[in-house]
Amino acid sequence: MGFLELAKARYSCRKLTNKPIEPEKIDRILQAAIAAPTAKNIQPYKIWKLSSPAAMEKLKQTTNFTFGAELALIVGVNYEEAFIRPFDKMNFAQIDGAIIATHIMLAVQDEGLGTTWVGYFDAPKLQQLFPEMKCYELIAVFPIGYPADDAKPSNRHEDRRNISEVVTEL
Repeated sequence: MGFLELAKARYSCRKLTNKPIEPEKIDRILQAAIAAPTAKNIQPYKIWKLSSPAAMEKLKQTTNFTFGAELALIVGVNYEEAFIRPFDKMNFAQIDGAIIATHIMLAVQDEGLGTTWVGYFDAPKLQQLFPEMKCYELIAVFPIGYPADDAKPSNRHEDRRNISEVVTEL
C-alpha cells in the first residue's frame, strides 16, 4: 500500500478486540515513532507502553476511551528539552509530539491494527498514577488492538475540504 492509500485507510477505530498483538508489530510501531523527525533532532519526547492489566486499569481511571484495548501508548513531551525558535521564542515540543503521534497512528494502521488519538484524558491524574510522566506534557493516548469485526470509520471520516479551499499558491 502506498502512503496516500495508507493515509486514507487510517481511521479512528473505536472498537477493538482483546486478541493478543504480536510483539514484532508493537516493535515496528515503536520503531516508526522514533524514526519521526523532531526540530533540530532534539527528540524531547517519551513514549510509555501500558500493557499490564494493572497499568490499563490505571489508564481507565483517567479516560473512558480505551475501546476494549489491552495495550496503550502514551506520548509526552518535555518543554524544557525542546527546540525554541530564536525569532519568536516558539517552543516546538507539541509539534514534535504531534509528529511522533502521527507516526504511531499510521504505523498502527500499517500493521493491520486499530487505534484513535485520545486527547480526552485526565493528564494530572495520569501523572499522579504514573509518576514517571510528571516532567512531561502528555499529548495523546493511543489504545491499540485489532479492530472488531463491526468496527468502522465515523460517518464524517470521508468529509474533507477541497484542496482549493486549503492551499493558496503565492
